[in-house]
Amino acid sequence: MAKNKKPLPIFEKITITDIAAEGKAIAKVNDVVIFVPFVVPGDIVDLQVTRKKSHFMEARAIHFHSFSEKRTDAVCEHYGICGGCKWQILPYQEQISYKQKQVVDNLTRIGKIDLPAVSPILGSAKTEFYRNKLEFTFSNKRWRTNEEIAEGKVFETMNAVGFHIPGQFDKVLDINKCWLQTEDSNEIRNEVRRYALEHELTFFDLRSQEGFLRILMVRTTSTGELMIIMVFFHEDKEAQDALLQHIADKFPQITSLLYIINSKANDTITDQEIHIFKGNECIYEEMEGLKFKIGPKSFYQTNSDQAYELYKITRNFAQLTGNELVYDLYTGTGTIANFISHQAKQVIGIEYVPEAIEDAFVNSEINNISNTLFYAGDMKDILNAAFIEEHGKPDVIITDPPRAGMHEDVINAILFAAPERIVYVSCNPATQARDLSLLDCQYKVTAIQPVDMFPHTHHVENVVLLERK
Repeated sequence: MAKNKKPLPIFEKITITDIAAEGKAIAKVNDVVIFVPFVVPGDIVDLQVTRKKSHFMEARAIHFHSFSEKRTDAVCEHYGICGGCKWQILPYQEQISYKQKQVVDNLTRIGKIDLPAVSPILGSAKTEFYRNKLEFTFSNKRWRTNEEIAEGKVFETMNAVGFHIPGQFDKVLDINKCWLQTEDSNEIRNEVRRYALEHELTFFDLRSQEGFLRILMVRTTSTGELMIIMVFFHEDKEAQDALLQHIADKFPQITSLLYIINSKANDTITDQEIHIFKGNECIYEEMEGLKFKIGPKSFYQTNSDQAYELYKITRNFAQLTGNELVYDLYTGTGTIANFISHQAKQVIGIEYVPEAIEDAFVNSEINNISNTLFYAGDMKDILNAAFIEEHGKPDVIITDPPRAGMHEDVINAILFAAPERIVYVSCNPATQARDLSLLDCQYKVTAIQPVDMFPHTHHVENVVLLERK
């Protein structure tokens, strides 16, 4: 006979004391750490434990006795439900203060190496409408909030277009207004929803793999270009053409209107054919007079203004004079490589995604840049002794790896290459700290500059300069 599980405890009048590395707040009861979402330091709350382990617990706030002086009101009506922008209830100066602390904590606790003082974090001038790319999902399983369920609210349709609910892969929160992207994004999404409901177009069912409308992607640039990509699950030329024509007529500011037929089980479009309905096949971002091509599959930093600041810091740390051979690892579409090319003798970029490397070549070509080379493939396979001997030992290496950081083989190749300087751009200070400790045998960290790319989230970028000992 199965044992009855003990009910999880409720703790009363607990003071929230700090913010954890992944954005949840922290409280302590009998020296046990409790992680709590959607609260801020200084809140005094009753906590319902939702998960109990030997060394920590997770809980949710079920009653507020008093609110912290640090707390502010969330601007978004969807706050606390959609899963994004969890730090809206923290004033922005508090947000970047905790991000600074996160960088310092990770580098000192995990890296365990000698470090200079960490420069003050570079905050984002825009804290709303700062993203240049958003993706909205169509679903016939609308998420109902606790309040809607308690009120017994009945919906005429369970169709929704918005964001996936965390932990509920087939449930989508219907989004009215999102504060992450320009108002064009909200107007287009809401109009597509209105048209689809009026014309009884079917929304996708993730479980049964049925339905017509699947994804709406919106991409913008600081130059005012606007790309819309509609993803349909199956071909219905009459219905899709009518919808796309309606979008084109209603929003003449769209410069690139594309569509995809994706009948796969997953949403990835990297292997899908792109169809042009109206306008151009791509849009262009600009930076210091350079143009960067952005297609529907292209990677580009999602905060354009802060990307420029990030790249300027990277270039300054590289200390280029025009005579250097630079390796740009994880180059993506060659944005950094092309951005620094005029200050270097030659830049060689390496990237895993072949389509990104194709864009990197195009970005060099359209900017009349002739001193770049790009290679596609797994970093640990391409960057080896033979590659370095063929192309020459670099004076500077710039590396901008994914969140997992660099493979140990890549770190060993960097040590073999022995550049004078390494500029390490990271979106995860924890894995960056691990890699810095592996480079410590030959390199000393001489500068650290955090950059906030994503206001209202716990994510932070960090740029580190290493110089040969």
